[in-house]
Amino acid sequence: MPYQTVPGGICAPRGFAAAGVHCGIRHNHQKKDLAIIKADVRCAAAACYTTNKVHGHPIDIDREHLRDGYAQAILVNSGNANTCAPGGRELALATCELAAQTLGLPADDILPSSTGVIGQAMELAPFAQGIPAAAAALDHSAAGSLAAAEAIMTTDTHPKQTAVEFTLSGKVCRIGAIAKGSGMIHPNMATMLLFMTTDANVAPDVLQSILSDVVPATFNQISVDGDTSTNDTVTLLASGLAGNAPLRPGTADFDTFVSALTEVAEAMCRELAGDGEGATKLLECTVSGAPDIATARAVARSVIRSNLFKAAMFGADANWGRILCAIGYTPGDFDISRTCVWLKSAAGEVYVCENAAHHPYSEEEATRILKEREVDIRIDLGCGPAAAKAWGCDLTYDYVRINGDYRT
Repeated sequence: MPYQTVPGGICAPRGFAAAGVHCGIRHNHQKKDLAIIKADVRCAAAACYTTNKVHGHPIDIDREHLRDGYAQAILVNSGNANTCAPGGRELALATCELAAQTLGLPADDILPSSTGVIGQAMELAPFAQGIPAAAAALDHSAAGSLAAAEAIMTTDTHPKQTAVEFTLSGKVCRIGAIAKGSGMIHPNMATMLLFMTTDANVAPDVLQSILSDVVPATFNQISVDGDTSTNDTVTLLASGLAGNAPLRPGTADFDTFVSALTEVAEAMCRELAGDGEGATKLLECTVSGAPDIATARAVARSVIRSNLFKAAMFGADANWGRILCAIGYTPGDFDISRTCVWLKSAAGEVYVCENAAHHPYSEEEATRILKEREVDIRIDLGCGPAAAKAWGCDLTYDYVRINGDYRT
């Protein structure tokens, strides 16, 4: 393993500070609702966004501000998505101007982002109060990362963050991340806001290429409820303060960085999927033996998104026929006759399907295995070299309860 987990989240890499405050967007004063992530230097920047045709106004501004490949701060609010909202574009631009004046940066080096209820008007007043407060609270320590992670939460039950450390040509480098996401999660690009920082030296075009390659194998492989949201954003800032030589494709350093970024992405995928609204279980599906990577990813997603299978996992029911059903309706031309399935957790492993047919197993043992908090579904299609993973959760009564009165 070329990397190790370290504390600090998005503030673990050199040159990043963060803060989270309550500014009044949310009615609950106990909940933070505004975060700032600021770099000490102008950073190479890359991003990927939702593919939903309806998308938040901040995404349009993000894209415009990232045309030159650089940024220095991220401004995020929770409680209101600023999507389909009257005057939403103007408000997003105005918040960038406020942040620029407060932080002493050009407005087009600020990347805005929002999450929350769709279709509701926003006021500028909370930002006018909250941006100076957040700027004054900016902290380069782990506390800053945690505060920002708390401020971007919606129905999340806990803040989500991670960081790893690795070496590029003798220089110690780090990648950190925070995320929010619990409901409306489905490719492409899952429903989330996720912000990553690194002190590695990476040119903007290389950084975007790497992020665009990592997202399909990770964040596009999450599904909680089959709904692709309107504000999904993954942003990566690179300060270059680690002092390594600029990354070049085809080198060992490049591969190490991609591996470390993938590790961070997979860790956040598990956090996001495991905290699905109402979830009691994290499900990880690994597909091997596929004819190609597209098929492997599609099959893993089909299984993870199956409501029938998700409900069976909630009930600890080893109904493997639902897995085969989901594999069978996956688009693509592949043979299912050699498909084998195992269900695994910390309590053990049970072999339930061999060559697309029943394999003898103990229902009692299977139930014991499926009662664990984390369950792995292993599928071997037996018809090729490709493999992929997907992450999801069980479907519970609480999912309906949470979404039945989400606005109230």
